Amino acid sequence: MSIDGGIGSSRQRLGRAASGPARARGFTLLEMMVVLVIAGLLVSLASVSLKRNPRTDLNEQAQRLALLFESASDEAQVRSRPIAWQPVGGGYRFDIRTEDGWRPLLRDDLFRQRNWEAGVTDVTIDYPGSDLHPDRLVFGVESIGQAVTVTLYSSVGRATIVGTGNGRYEVR
Repeated sequence: MSIDGGIGSSRQRLGRAASGPARARGFTLLEMMVVLVIAGLLVSLASVSLKRNPRTDLNEQAQRLALLFESASDEAQVRSRPIAWQPVGGGYRFDIRTEDGWRPLLRDDLFRQRNWEAGVTDVTIDYPGSDLHPDRLVFGVESIGQAVTVTLYSSVGRATIVGTGNGRYEVR
């Protein structure tokens, strides 16, 4: 190996380093902005296509109502006063029986008046084996009651809440 070859090759290496700084590797601001815009578009398209199923909303409304019915049944026994559920224009409310008649449960957040969700358009209350179609469902002070079905109707179908008379309700 000659001395000139060793010195010449180091001069070439020094020459490259001395001519200017090496270009930094990575993304430019413009490239990062393009990637962020594309990611934003993909996320917005995915969220638009993930609409809730209206039937699922109706069933969830019925499930919430079934749980409220169970709570109202338990509450009527604890308070030793009947509690009634009644559909009203655009929603429903719970009332309690007093000496003066039925009064709304205004001070109780769980049983406050609520608006319908899930596009409920109509409600029917039926007692199996009876021709009566009452306008309210009454939860008595006894643990055993009468079997009942409450049907919620909407533009996408219906959901039925069934009470067997033992204070428990399920959606069918």
